[in-house]
Amino acid sequence: MTGGSNGWSNWSGRSRSEQAEVRFVRSIDDVAATVADATARGRTVRVAGSGHSHFPLVPTDDVVLDISGLSGVIGVDTDRLVASVYGGTTIAALGRPLHDAGVAVPNQGDIDRQTIAGATATGTHGTGRTLGNLSTRVAGLTLVTADGTVVHASEQEQPALWRAARLGLGAFGVVVELDLAVVPAFRLAESAFPSTYDDLRPEIDRLVHEHRHAEFFWYPQSDRAFVKIIDETDEPASYPLADEGARVGWNYEVLPNHRPRVHTEMEFAVPYDRSLDCLDEIRELVTARFPEVKMPVEYRTVAADDVWLSPAYERDTATISVHRLIEFDDRPYFDACEEVFRRYDGRPHWGKMHAFSGADLAGVHHRWTEWWSQRDAVDPTGTFLNDVLRSWRL
Repeated sequence: MTGGSNGWSNWSGRSRSEQAEVRFVRSIDDVAATVADATARGRTVRVAGSGHSHFPLVPTDDVVLDISGLSGVIGVDTDRLVASVYGGTTIAALGRPLHDAGVAVPNQGDIDRQTIAGATATGTHGTGRTLGNLSTRVAGLTLVTADGTVVHASEQEQPALWRAARLGLGAFGVVVELDLAVVPAFRLAESAFPSTYDDLRPEIDRLVHEHRHAEFFWYPQSDRAFVKIIDETDEPASYPLADEGARVGWNYEVLPNHRPRVHTEMEFAVPYDRSLDCLDEIRELVTARFPEVKMPVEYRTVAADDVWLSPAYERDTATISVHRLIEFDDRPYFDACEEVFRRYDGRPHWGKMHAFSGADLAGVHHRWTEWWSQRDAVDPTGTFLNDVLRSWRL
């Protein structure tokens, strides 16, 4: 993310707010006062996180909050297996402190630069058919609401708010603290191998069921695939760690990767039992109509969950991601892919590009109305809604 007294842009530079008033906050008291002041002035407030979302969830010409100074692990309850952390903490910065306390987040994506509040607000995930997205780990959250009030929600305290705000798109308030359900620290062994798509396809279901993590990238130009397998292990960590493909280390060392190439991305979650048919159509589409596309198509799995706006809500899921380098126009490619994803009852990733309207989203998210009801109850003035979010309200 870049920002100053005026102007904000996301990681890729595609999502911008040229006139935004960027405010850097470093305490909950400052967050509360800043939000209350903005509400009194009739201004919109959006939280930027690390600016890693491709979709324009943040942009506003009013106030953008940077909460990166509100970071760190507050404490770990090793009996209850709950870690309390500040919302501006990046996933990368969580790994070692949690490890030192003997615990870990059970799964994460292969990029760890996002803030934990931003990652849970958008349903960010890794891969593994038995592993949920990061929003499923939210045991409690502390919000600063539109009038500056600090509110805590959990399954025991304001449970309806907790159910909705676990994946809240930044629309309920500023998430300043999170209570995360964690597990004892664990090590992982990663291996990888190349394949052809035709050889890999009949093996995918077996790999997904036999391993903790199984994912692959399909490369359009060559029709080759790169498969990555990760399992828990009792082997000792081996250093220096490889960049990717053959390594043994602690969870927070093995799961993330370095992804420096600036790009835009679209990802849809589809029912697992139809996912390979969907991927076949994407493959045929890319081959026939977009031979210039070189970036890979990624296939991962996510466990079914009960988070209202989760793309994996109440169904075992596979996610299929398509990418375009930032120097190219992504719309023709993404629009064509979205047509395929829609036919497979696809649900878009909240942090990645899509063209769904509010009616479209209501059609695939069965708790849409309830989510909005909870949102509007806690923010009746719409302080935390930008133009995109307002357009989704039915």
